[in-house]
Order: sequence, then C-alpha cells, then structure tokens
Amino acid sequence: MKISKTEHARRRKNLMAMMEPNSIAIIPSAREQSRSRDTDYPFRQDSDFHYLTGFSEPDSVLVLTPGRRHGQYVMFCRERDKTRELWDGYRAGPEGAIADHGADDAFPINDINEILPGLIEGRERVYYSMGRSAGFDERIMAWVNDIRARQGTGAVPPGEFTDLNHMLHDMRLVKSAAELRIMRKAGQITAAAHVRAMQYCQPGRYEYQLQAELEHEFASNGARYPAYSSIVGGGDNACVLHYVSNEDVLRDGDLVLIDAGCEFQCYAADVTRTFPVNGRFSKEQRAIYDLVLKAQLSGIAKIKPGNHWNQSHDATVKVITEGLVKLGLLKGRVPQLIKDGAYREFYMHRAGHWLGLDVHDVGDYQVDDTWRALEPGMVMTIEPGIYISPDNRKVAKRWRGIGVRIEDNVAVTADGHEILTDGVPKSADDIEALMVA
Repeated sequence: MKISKTEHARRRKNLMAMMEPNSIAIIPSAREQSRSRDTDYPFRQDSDFHYLTGFSEPDSVLVLTPGRRHGQYVMFCRERDKTRELWDGYRAGPEGAIADHGADDAFPINDINEILPGLIEGRERVYYSMGRSAGFDERIMAWVNDIRARQGTGAVPPGEFTDLNHMLHDMRLVKSAAELRIMRKAGQITAAAHVRAMQYCQPGRYEYQLQAELEHEFASNGARYPAYSSIVGGGDNACVLHYVSNEDVLRDGDLVLIDAGCEFQCYAADVTRTFPVNGRFSKEQRAIYDLVLKAQLSGIAKIKPGNHWNQSHDATVKVITEGLVKLGLLKGRVPQLIKDGAYREFYMHRAGHWLGLDVHDVGDYQVDDTWRALEPGMVMTIEPGIYISPDNRKVAKRWRGIGVRIEDNVAVTADGHEILTDGVPKSADDIEALMVA
C-alpha cells in the first residue's frame, strides 16, 4: 500500500503547470539529525520532498525545470558506495533515482555545485522555500550570487524568488484516493492500539507501560514509528495539553488521557481517548466526559462540503459553554460567555487541525481573510476537550484535576464526511464494557 510512481509523476506535473514559464523549483530532502555523539535519530524524509518523489534517502535535492529539453525532473542524490552500504544500508544511487523513481536525469549529490548553477542560470524565477534550512539557503544564494558575478560575461541570473509553499501546500491539502486509503489504514492501526491500551490499563501500572502497548501495536502492524510523541497522562497530567513525560503511576479513581497516533507510509493518524484507570467513570468524570463527547459529535456533524473550517470549532464552543453552565462551572448567559471567551479557562485550544503527511498538516485555514470552505479530500481532526486544573479554586474540589479530550480523524467526502478512526470506542458505556470484558 504505497503511492504509485504514476501519482508522484502527476503531482510533479500539476506543480509545474502552476509555475511561471522559464522557472525552476528546488526542493531539498531532509537531513540526518544527530541524537548524541555517534548516533542519529531515525531518518524521516521531508514531507514536501516525499510528496513529489517518494524518495526516502537524505542528502538529495529535487529540481523541476519545466520545458527543459533533456528532462524536467532532475534528482541529485548519493552515489552507490559498497563500503558505505555495508555500514549504513542500501542506496539507490542516480541509477535508482531514474529506474525506480522516474527521474529524467540524476546526478551525484557531490556534483551539485557544478551542475545546479547551470540549471538556474537563464531562468527568470526560482521557486524555493527560504527559511527551512539555513545551510541550504546559503548554498542557493551562493549559486545565484556566482551567476550575478558573471553577468559581465553574459550570464543571466534569476530575477525573482518565489516561495513554493503556497502552491505545493494547497496541493497537499486535498488528498487523493490513494492517500485516503493509507490514512484509513493509519487510522485503523491507531484505533486498534487505543483499544489495546484500554484493555491493558489497570491501577498500579505506569503511563509509559501504556505507551509501550500502543507503540507495540503500531509496529506490529507495519507502522514502525509514532507520528508524534505519545501523550499518556493520568490524573492531573491529563490537564497538561502536551504532557509527554509518561512516567507516573496510574492511580485507582483517576482518568487517563492518551493522545497517540501512528505514522503509516509517512501519513499520520492523531487520536485521543480518555478513560478511567479502573474501568469505571465517577459521576463527575462521566458528566465532563459526556459533555466533551457531545461537543465532538456536534463538531463532526458540521463537516461537509461547502461548510467552512471554523463551523466545527464554533459548534464545540457552544456545546461546551452550555454544558459548563448547566454543571455550574460557568455562570452567566451563554452568548455573552462565548463572546467573552469565558470557556477558554477550560477549553483553551481549537477544535482541530489539518492532517496528512504532517500531524499538523499544511494548508491555509483562511483564504482572503475568510474561513476556508471544506472540499472532498480534506482531512482534519476534531478534538474538543475540557481541562479543570487541579489548582482551580473557583470550582468545587470534586471537579479539580479532571482532563478529558476526545479526538478523531475525519475526511470530507462528496456528501458529508467519513470518520477514519471509528474503530475505537468512545461512548462512556462502550469504554466501560470494553475495559471490564
């Protein structure tokens, strides 16, 4: 289950069709990152580079040159090297870039200083995302300045630089059928992992043990890495939005909030569930949980073509504010409380974000200062929450330290939406039934 060479070629063709005549686009790969001394973090390809090539090696550069007679898709990458491959693993080499990844031309990365300036020279516009790699920014400018220095001999430097992000990220925002199949699989693996964590959980176990269960399920099903640092927060830790220490013991009577998703074929899932450590919600926990679930369902109901991005968030705010008033945690008229942002003491983040090759995926949320209209193929999270700080002295003690978030991944379809992560229970009754089974 991978994106085909044909689809990668179509993406490059579509991008080049949006570029101005006589232009060039330059996209570097990700680089290996040192973890400590002589060890590196596992390599993960730059999402834009992956989207256009499917090429998974570091130290590579993609160049698109619309109209070039000798081929429009040029790749620079590492050469084959039997000694380095013995130590570090297989390399495709320029030959593999052509044979396996459809490049029209491919050159050793060590030859880039001699070849790429010649591809830039004479082009009127360079499409490049400045600011993402300071080192590569310097190299780009050095090549261009070298061309400028040779103007007296007839060299023609580019006249303009244009950020590539806007065009490319708008393309990435709407997922193809193949991308949706991969994201559906990522959602299924992640859902199974959350079920496993619920079934494993009991008082006295540690947060990191639940994390291990989740990530074991990911890897066992072909998703070797989490899409982000897994959050497993028991008790008061559930009120810390990005809690990643995952080191505390899980206590009887507490809730545990798990925000974790796998990465499958470079596409992310992002799911949150909150459940009782002992398998039974208390009265107050159940009241907050049911309110968050009601808000999430109201947000999901707003996802359909033509509705705008913020309608889901507005729906969750309304439900949560009304519910907090009924529970006595807020006082006042609901419209005024919403206008004043009073709910932000308990619900301080937005209802969701785009999802795709990145967890917080690319794509503008507003176009011309107007919330973006939803289109089939867009994928987002819906994740309202309520977090009552253990230090909040304005509420009764029985509410303090309750943190609940519920999150699913939702794709916009032609006639509504599809929940990609519905394989894990989320009603309180279903969670309790699973945990005591």
